[in-house]
Amino acid sequence: MNAPLARFVRLMMLIVMLGVAAAPPAAAQDSGGPALLRDSETELLFKDISRPLIKAAGLDPNAVEVVLLNDPEINAFVDRGQTVYLQSGLIFAADNVNEVQGVIAHELGHVAGGHSIRLQNGVKEATGLSIATLVLGALAIAAGAGEAAMGLMAAGQQAAMGQFLSFSRTQEATADASAMKYLHTAGITGKGMLSFFSKLQNQEYRLAIYAKDSYDRTHPLSSERIEALKQGFENDPAWNTPIDPKLEARFERVKAKLYGFADPRQAAIKYPESDQSIPAHYARAYAYHMGGYPEKANAEADALLAKEPQDPFFLELKGQILLENGKPKEAIAPLRQAVERSGKMPLISAMLGHALVATEDPKNYPEAKLVLKEAVNRDNRDPFAWYQLGIVYEQEGDGSRAALATAERSNLQNDPKLAYASAQLAMRGIPAGTPDYIRAQDIAMVSRAELAKKDKKYRDPKELTQ
Repeated sequence: MNAPLARFVRLMMLIVMLGVAAAPPAAAQDSGGPALLRDSETELLFKDISRPLIKAAGLDPNAVEVVLLNDPEINAFVDRGQTVYLQSGLIFAADNVNEVQGVIAHELGHVAGGHSIRLQNGVKEATGLSIATLVLGALAIAAGAGEAAMGLMAAGQQAAMGQFLSFSRTQEATADASAMKYLHTAGITGKGMLSFFSKLQNQEYRLAIYAKDSYDRTHPLSSERIEALKQGFENDPAWNTPIDPKLEARFERVKAKLYGFADPRQAAIKYPESDQSIPAHYARAYAYHMGGYPEKANAEADALLAKEPQDPFFLELKGQILLENGKPKEAIAPLRQAVERSGKMPLISAMLGHALVATEDPKNYPEAKLVLKEAVNRDNRDPFAWYQLGIVYEQEGDGSRAALATAERSNLQNDPKLAYASAQLAMRGIPAGTPDYIRAQDIAMVSRAELAKKDKKYRDPKELTQ
């Protein structure tokens, strides 16, 4: 293959890859992508710091989610829906909660602008232009104008990529402008957004990316973005508004526990035992727990409870350490307190349910069933809670509802084959027309549709016998 044509093929492959890269994170997770990290304290913080920005964007706070992915890269992005994904590397890189708010404000600009959908359109337009150029080039080659054909195809390469990159840069600039507006409306300083962009700029310098121009980049250079935003932010009445100290303290706790969970070795370095602050105890407790040092983890949890004995998240931590080290009976008391002190947060309730089930004491099953049902009613997205509830149903001899719990769990874990089979089994034993029957029916329909997408030849097992 000659060089110009090879370059064209590589361009086409790049455009296809860009289209694939815009797929929902669920698809990435199915193929070994970054895992979703769920933690009650972290999710509550994200809700509280994003709510004023979501309202400023004219969006529904109940419809927009900010979630965390376990990925060390400094990155944030939006899905096709209204979900903002923050990666753990970004939390580690942020010096304060205001920097995270600046990133969230920018991503909300993408959500409000529908950019994830428009990105697909941009890829299609660039691909269409490239294909059209390829066709014209082929016609020119057929007519004997080989050099002209190669020139036409090369020009098509540049035009296609220029069109796509310009499309993306426009979106980034629009999201930046929107972020400035949202921060202003919410009365939040833009210092954090500027300082975080400065971090990105420093990375560019280390990677030898110089601020000459940004034509061939999907994102404008950070220096350009800083310059475009600096004047507007400095003239904003909120410029000198201090960071909320309570939010900042909560952020430092979340960041510390994330270090302990995701990077125990780094946590031990960053939070040495000489540091007796709450974030340091938090980080070491998780680091020791993840590293297999239960006694040290327990000591750190006790140190936290000595400072704040009624804190629901410290109580949760204490219960988690005991539970996951084979002491479910001892874990029940702190987890019960954690559930009550947290206002019955679903993830903590699910952990209490797990502890009750893990005792293997039939006397604890009624409480476990009550706690787990309340947890899944308030948050239907936790497959582990459904797994524990299924165990309770199985122990009670209610195989049909155990099958329904398996269907719910499998549906959340993107296993349509098991979800469909389990839902069908549940429908055989649950009275028709009841809420549980209708739910099983819904899962069966959705799962069958997913199976049909994956395999057009899929047929219902009943049909195969007819």
